[in-house]
Amino acid sequence: MSQAVAKTALTGCLAPIDKTGLEALIAKGKADPQVIKTLKCKTVAEGRFRHLNFVRNLPAYVVDEPPGLLGDDTAPNPSEASLAALGSCLAVGIHANAVAQGITVYKLEIELEGDLNITGVWGTGDLSEKPVGFTDVRAKVTFEADRPREELDALIAHARAWSPVANTFTRPVNLEMRLA
Repeated sequence: MSQAVAKTALTGCLAPIDKTGLEALIAKGKADPQVIKTLKCKTVAEGRFRHLNFVRNLPAYVVDEPPGLLGDDTAPNPSEASLAALGSCLAVGIHANAVAQGITVYKLEIELEGDLNITGVWGTGDLSEKPVGFTDVRAKVTFEADRPREELDALIAHARAWSPVANTFTRPVNLEMRLA
C-alpha cells in the first residue's frame, strides 16, 4: 500500500480525507477542550445590495439579492448563504464522523429549505409583530454508505448535534453591533 493511500481514508466516490490529519485534529480537541477560535469576515458593500465578503486570504465571497428584493441576482442572498453554510457544516460533520468510524461513503448530499416571512424587508416594510428570520428549516440527507440505515441515522443525528452552524441556528447567540 502506498504511503498516500495509507494516509487517507477512502470514501467511495468522494475525495479522500486525510485520516491521520483527522485523528490529530480529534486528539488536539480532546487535549484542550476549552479552546475558542475567533473567525473573521469583512463585508464590503459594493453597491445596491451586492456585498463582497472577505474571509482569510480567500477570494471575495459575493452575496446579493434576487430581483424580487431589488438586487442584481449575481449571487446567493444572505439567507440562502446561511442555508449553504448549514448544509456544508452538516456535510463536513457527517463525512468526518464517517471517516472516524471507518464508514465508506459513496454519496452525500443535503437539500435544505427554510421558511421566512420577508414582509418586513429589513425593517422597512410591514413591522407588525412576527418572527424575523427562518422559522423552519428542513434538511433532507441523501447518504449512501457501507452501513445499515440505523447506523447512518445515528451518525446524522450526532453530526447535527455537534454542528457549529446548526447550533447557531437553534440556540441564542450574543450579537454585538457598534460603530467603528
